[in-house]
Amino acid sequence: MKQILATLEAKKQRLDAHRPLPLALVRNLNDWFSIELTYTSNAIEGNTLSRAETALIVEKGLTVEGKTLSEHLEAVNHAQAIEYVATLSNRTRVDLTQKHLLELHRLILQKIDDANAGRYRSVSVRIAGSRAIMPNPMKVPRLCDEFMTWLTKAQGNELMIAADAHFRFVSIHPFTDGNGRTARLLMNLVLMQAGFPPAIIRKEDRKRYIDSIEAGQLGKSLDDYYQLIFESVDRSLDIYLDAVEQKEKTDVITNKKQIKIGELATLAGESVPTIRHWTKEGLLAVAARSPGGYQLYDVSQVGVIKKIIKLQEKRFTLAEIKKSLNT
Repeated sequence: MKQILATLEAKKQRLDAHRPLPLALVRNLNDWFSIELTYTSNAIEGNTLSRAETALIVEKGLTVEGKTLSEHLEAVNHAQAIEYVATLSNRTRVDLTQKHLLELHRLILQKIDDANAGRYRSVSVRIAGSRAIMPNPMKVPRLCDEFMTWLTKAQGNELMIAADAHFRFVSIHPFTDGNGRTARLLMNLVLMQAGFPPAIIRKEDRKRYIDSIEAGQLGKSLDDYYQLIFESVDRSLDIYLDAVEQKEKTDVITNKKQIKIGELATLAGESVPTIRHWTKEGLLAVAARSPGGYQLYDVSQVGVIKKIIKLQEKRFTLAEIKKSLNT
């Protein structure tokens, strides 16, 4: 476990070295994570919306035929809850209170179950298919008090604290519904406050995720649970690093007047062999050669490649493409 934590911390340091991140890139990543978190978190709870359908509902305000009103509201509500988490991410764990958690839960269940939204349960609950026994409802307020005291005072690795916050909170099961979604958002809030991107627990990991939590609730090892959570954080870090480092690499390339074939391939999103073939066929122009003999291209050839791709989509032959480019 120490090794994976060290790896995640090292990746975070790489990401920190790029801060502050470009605003346009941040907006793009935030939009992507909002849809992905909404889709996966709801899917874990049984929502049947696809990723594309979730995006249509959240981003376009459209309705999807054959899906229930509740599923539509779950998508909209979760996206709004993510926005609330974003506002809290600028604070620290010390600033968090039960009111913040209750508001988070209220957003998740608003218009679905207003009577219980943002309120602790007053009835006993069981998790379908689980042998774990949830606390008596009379104990919930005290357990939540103790939980918040622990959360605001916990010391140590923030990754472990975030994972433990999720496990502890979902094991109290303080609400009649929406416990999992609230717990995952809470975990991601702690991660974001510590400078990590949110963790996305994939739909395909649902059974492993649920089984690992139940194992811990039954007194067994939490190793598989921690492994799954940290794998999720690792994937998110890679998404951020790929986006940031690719952009910086592209910026460096586009600032040059002449570029090598590999750099042209990067900018155009094509393979080097394809670009070499098009050059041989006379579709692309070589501007010069480096002292080492490498072909150098003008950056404007990126636009030419885009034209070639569009003409290929129209089923133009190479001869027709060459004629079109020349005219």
